[in-house]
Amino acid sequence: MLKAIRDFFDQSLGGGNAQRGHGIELATAALLVEVMRMDSEVDAAERDVVLRAVRGKFGLAPDEAERLIALAEEEARQANDYWQFTSVINQRFSYEQKVRVVALMWEVAHADAALSAYEEHLIRKLADLLYVSHRDYITAKLAARDAAVGSASVPGGEASD
Repeated sequence: MLKAIRDFFDQSLGGGNAQRGHGIELATAALLVEVMRMDSEVDAAERDVVLRAVRGKFGLAPDEAERLIALAEEEARQANDYWQFTSVINQRFSYEQKVRVVALMWEVAHADAALSAYEEHLIRKLADLLYVSHRDYITAKLAARDAAVGSASVPGGEASD
């Protein structure tokens, strides 16, 4: 099963050119999955944000996004460190794109309306590994927090009581 998913991404997304088998899509998804898993409870809202993020960032169909997340979850479980993911992102993304990845991580962390210290620590660590400035890290954090608060105050928003 995992080989089939990996083969799909090698063919569909050009993963064959990626360093050590980690395409930019997989590396980005793995970091988002790590944030999702950090508070020991994978919330449906967090998973939805991860799916929307990879679909929007890479223009994937829903089934492609699901397969990418499944592969990213497996890769993240087997990873010894974050360098294998952050190095690919550092090589292939511009600074602005890396800031966007940090912003997506904050969106995942705020999706369940409960930011944990573990999520915050992980995002800080990953932002450092991506060479994102502290200023841009904080700007992304506050924007995600404000967006999460804004969706909670809108009737039909996604926040819990």
